[in-house]
Amino acid sequence: MIENLTTCPKCKAPESCYTQDINETKKAYNCFNCGFFANDMMIEGEFDLVAFEETMPELYKDIKYTDEQKRVWYPNVINTPERGVVFVTGTSKDDWQWASIKSMPLTKKEMKMPRFKGQSHKSDPKSLQNHGQDGFYDACDELGLFELENTEA
Repeated sequence: MIENLTTCPKCKAPESCYTQDINETKKAYNCFNCGFFANDMMIEGEFDLVAFEETMPELYKDIKYTDEQKRVWYPNVINTPERGVVFVTGTSKDDWQWASIKSMPLTKKEMKMPRFKGQSHKSDPKSLQNHGQDGFYDACDELGLFELENTEA
């Protein structure tokens, strides 16, 4: 994975942006520093941003970023059912921040409820934490997303 880390075109942090090949000529970008993502197909003026943004919260549209190559960058949402969610919260492009909310196991009673069908966890509202505009990494770390699993056989 280290060989796929580059300087982020959005936040300019060195070795923080994970790149992955989509095909022979296009790449996807995910920055672990600023928390934004883009790819070489999401080009301003060429990509249907209106359709892509159709179900996106207004805040995510307001804080998108266009880099020098005209790639449009959006904030990530990371949802791991057993750990929690990292997302952007706020009221405007000037008043936003990264947040995390942990998951907790459902009770036996909740597991029988139709609204939780197929789920084993739910968000724990008491665990909501705000991490600031530069807090994407901290929000992920709060949920333990960087902890290595023990893979011993």
